[in-house]
Amino acid sequence: MTAMKRRDFITLLAGAAAMPLPAHAQKAALPVIGFLAAGSAASSAPLGALRQSLPKAGYVEGRDFTIDVLAADQNLDRLPELAAELVRRQVAMIVAPGVPAARAAKAATATIPIVFSMGTDPVAFGFVASLNRPGGNLTGVANLGVGLGPKHLELLHDAVPAATVMGLLANPANPSSGPVVSELPAAARKLGLELHILQARAESEFEPAFATLHQLGAGGLVISNEGLFIGRSEELAALALRHRMPAIHVAPDFVPSGGLMSYGGSAAESARLIGFYVARILKGEKPADLPVQQFTNIELAINLKTAKALGIEVPPALLIRADEVIE
Repeated sequence: MTAMKRRDFITLLAGAAAMPLPAHAQKAALPVIGFLAAGSAASSAPLGALRQSLPKAGYVEGRDFTIDVLAADQNLDRLPELAAELVRRQVAMIVAPGVPAARAAKAATATIPIVFSMGTDPVAFGFVASLNRPGGNLTGVANLGVGLGPKHLELLHDAVPAATVMGLLANPANPSSGPVVSELPAAARKLGLELHILQARAESEFEPAFATLHQLGAGGLVISNEGLFIGRSEELAALALRHRMPAIHVAPDFVPSGGLMSYGGSAAESARLIGFYVARILKGEKPADLPVQQFTNIELAINLKTAKALGIEVPPALLIRADEVIE
């Protein structure tokens, strides 16, 4: 090999070393989980719970996946455009907690897997064909928040039996509030109670709702199982305590924040099940093959410190039924 040929050969080797690796030899991009939040990302309990549950399923953020969060900040009209944006970003799947987010995600794509969590019947709302055979690109977790409205009213009546007027706080912008609004009046009549339905579409409407409760002479408040109210459970607990209003909520952190009672599914259990399904889909399983999970771990919590502050003596029979009592 001549000197010139040797120089050419060395130049060729150097050039080859500088060339980018073929696509198959490059490190594959991490799958992106799109998270569609109806509220704010900072206050999204499902997002925090998902991040805690996925490592238990063997998946570590930044190593095995990344999360792309788009939040509507309670402007539910923005959810369709945010869902469409996640589709444009070609995320590997969409996690959509709550009926409005799940509905927007479903309308945006029929191919990208969607994992939902909701406190209503996903079959009745048209998200899946059946619980055992979802039949499309959606699956997830349905907790027993559906149908809990009458039970909430019954428990609150047990705690404050002298109250004859009760209030229900509902968000008319969220269709998941529909069932409790329709079923609670009959439950109230059965208990001999007068029920008033108050509406709040945003946090700014909470304070006026509590003021109206006092004008109506209400002795207790049922807070419906709805994303805005779950995401603002601490604020609602503080308002209830300040307005001296006995209240019950589905959110488990309502009671530690100063609310009187909570009764609903375990948030930790819901997050575990969602994380389990997200991990299975990341491994290649299809939503159509993953039955909608229903968890039955319903917990009653009572804050006796709040009861004392409100001048309420909680009946012993109710305390015995409680899974958690804060003293």
